[in-house]
Amino acid sequence: MQNVSGNHKNPLILTTHMKSITLILLTLFITLSCISQDSIELKTQPIVNEGKQLYKSEMASWYGTDLFLEKFKDRQKIGGYFSYVEENIAKCIFFSKTDNPKVIGTISFDSSYNIQTAVVSMLERDFSEIEYTLFKIRSNALSTINSDTLFKTYPNTSLNLIPIVWNNEKKVYVLTGPQNSGVVIIGNDYLLNYDENNNLKTLKRLHKNIIPINYGKTENGKEAVTTMHSHLPETGDFITPTDICTIMLYEKFAKWEQHIVVSANYYSIWNCKTDQLFTMTMAAIKKINEHQTGKKKKKVEDD
Repeated sequence: MQNVSGNHKNPLILTTHMKSITLILLTLFITLSCISQDSIELKTQPIVNEGKQLYKSEMASWYGTDLFLEKFKDRQKIGGYFSYVEENIAKCIFFSKTDNPKVIGTISFDSSYNIQTAVVSMLERDFSEIEYTLFKIRSNALSTINSDTLFKTYPNTSLNLIPIVWNNEKKVYVLTGPQNSGVVIIGNDYLLNYDENNNLKTLKRLHKNIIPINYGKTENGKEAVTTMHSHLPETGDFITPTDICTIMLYEKFAKWEQHIVVSANYYSIWNCKTDQLFTMTMAAIKKINEHQTGKKKKKVEDD
């Protein structure tokens, strides 16, 4: 009989031990991944919330403008308009072109933005407190746009102002909108921040370039369902509220399924069907790609 020294380990015990270590490492990896993902979502969820708020405001402006102009024919008396959200009701208001402007039209929408159920009031009235704040920062932003060379304009586009009070911060976002159909414009957008006295605190260009994305059928007769753009370091790691607003405004018309934003450190996917964001690190993307490459290589070797 062969002598089995006590220095040799039982193969069965070794295998079980290794399986336990593998399971522990796998559990640790999943736990760390979940913690990392939770950390990312803590950073991106406020961006998503603000982007959706901008979208609600712009939707009210889109449809409210048409409804107001159907009823108000003397356009020389119109000083301007803006929209905002109050208690889940999106309101588009028009104000007079006078020394002391007054509200001359209010169009209110529920979440459906159905023009058939929109409430239209042509009653002339004073601004509410929030409306006056939005009016002031919008007016100040317009003055800045007209005097500061930071702002760029391009053919067949217009600059759209969205005043907003968000988390007690007074802001005006400036988006570039297309004047032609069949195109979505990402970029050439700006953010102006105001203090408690409605004075300009900071001014930032969000995207340093303009990114037109055509939609509809291409030369081969197919429609692109996935689109993307990239962020320079100056724009930041994550999708911006203006990105989300713009994508939501056009995703149904463009029949997009997802839009991807790539930065140096993160890879973000906006689901156009559910209006949800999923963001992961580029390091995680690299690991996934390496894993897939390894699986393909092993399959070739096995074959």
